[in-house]
Amino acid sequence: MLLVGFSLAGCDSKPKEAAPTATEATAAEADPDLVTLSPAEQQAGGLATGRVSTRPMGTGLAVTGTLDVPPESSVAITAPLGGFVESTTLLQGTRVSKGQALAVIRNPDFVQLQQDYLETRARLEYARAELARQKELYEQEVAPQKNYQRALADYNALRVQTAAQAARLRLAGLPMGGRMVSTATLRAPRAGFVKTVNVTVGQSVTATETLFEIVDPEHLHVELTVFEKDVRKLQKGQLIRFSLPSDSVNGSQERTARVYLIAQAIGADRTVRVHGHLDKENDPALLPGLYVRATIETGRADVTALPNAALVRFEGQTYGFVAEAAGRYRLVALPTGRSEDGFTEVTLPADLPASTTFVTDGAYSLLAKMKNAEEEE
Repeated sequence: MLLVGFSLAGCDSKPKEAAPTATEATAAEADPDLVTLSPAEQQAGGLATGRVSTRPMGTGLAVTGTLDVPPESSVAITAPLGGFVESTTLLQGTRVSKGQALAVIRNPDFVQLQQDYLETRARLEYARAELARQKELYEQEVAPQKNYQRALADYNALRVQTAAQAARLRLAGLPMGGRMVSTATLRAPRAGFVKTVNVTVGQSVTATETLFEIVDPEHLHVELTVFEKDVRKLQKGQLIRFSLPSDSVNGSQERTARVYLIAQAIGADRTVRVHGHLDKENDPALLPGLYVRATIETGRADVTALPNAALVRFEGQTYGFVAEAAGRYRLVALPTGRSEDGFTEVTLPADLPASTTFVTDGAYSLLAKMKNAEEEE
């Protein structure tokens, strides 16, 4: 009978132990900020936990600006003598190499230029021979000195004229001998990307019109705008941390530069231009003209921070997950500040001590489970 009694007592105790688990599950379903995971889900999710840490982070000026290239990296292409655009295959964004043909320009005046050069060069040859004859006659005292001087002056004048005409031909890209042509080829003076195309086939262009603009993005820099009241905080060599608009979509990425030049004049909008050199120039995501948000570090301070993987963005706000118990995680709002080296400054709610345990890796998996559960309801 004692054995039977103990057995009955054991059977009665099992439902009493299972009751809290059912209560917790019911509470979890009623609390939209609570996520519960089974042991199998925890193992599959690969969650990691940890506490907030105190880290030194840069304090500084929040500014905006753009990516740009130095003047020598941007080239405007013109037709030096004008004409009509006979052909071009360039499109914006096309990669060109140095010396590559950009367009063919037709101009009837090209023929006249070549004719004038060839005629002047022929006269120069005659003048050279005449000068040699007059010099010999003068040295033999057969002809007067003025004949020799006249021949020398004619030769020098024709030599200058020939050199000037040859320079015009080279400027227009025309040959200086052989068959005369009425077209000239515009070639790229340097390698880069075509930024703008301002012509179409058949268009008449002048020497002052920009036909193409080529940009070499190899030496990009950041051009930032700083208000005049903050100029006194700037120094050459300060660290610049900047981000692109696409970084919020593709995930944060560390991009840095250094203050290289601070303008010494205040603009009409009461701002100063700050020029920064990039620490990493060969980033394919960086293009001239892109808008950037940046922070110029003017000091360092200790802040409370969590790893970036511990934070999730949802509906315009930043959140983290508190590990309340094994398999129980609560979503809490965490206002953020600066980000640096994979960590982000956070402000803990008043009811959360610094010893609170957070999910430091896998937060987005928890957010996905929470939202999926809401949709199923």
